Amino acid sequence: MRGPIAPPQVPLSASRAEAFVDLVQDSAERLERRWPQLSAVEFLVLEVPVTTGGGGPDGPGLLDLLEGDSVPLGRYIAARGDAPDRIIVYRRPVEIRAKARDERALLVHEVVVEQVAELLGLAPESVDPRYGQD
Repeated sequence: MRGPIAPPQVPLSASRAEAFVDLVQDSAERLERRWPQLSAVEFLVLEVPVTTGGGGPDGPGLLDLLEGDSVPLGRYIAARGDAPDRIIVYRRPVEIRAKARDERALLVHEVVVEQVAELLGLAPESVDPRYGQD
């Protein structure tokens, strides 16, 4: 017998990428309850940072973002023209650092909080008082 192990409406059938997007959206929704102005922010998930220097329409590339030997886990892009403020979380770098689902959810939330803090010009602890405590 071939076919899906679980029906599409069951979480088991969600891909890793879909589950990751759900983590980012859950984190964004959690913060939007405290900071209503975040409803205008676009939260995105990309596999990895752009690998070319000079970047594209969304800003600098990976070579411009590297600080030492670290790869960014996320970034904030300020609104330009008709494009809204954007917060991007990079899926593969986060997954490499956090293997377990709970650990991954915590890291995703921390990345989102850090980027929202940059957007709002606040400390991460001001954006979410539980930041760094879990």
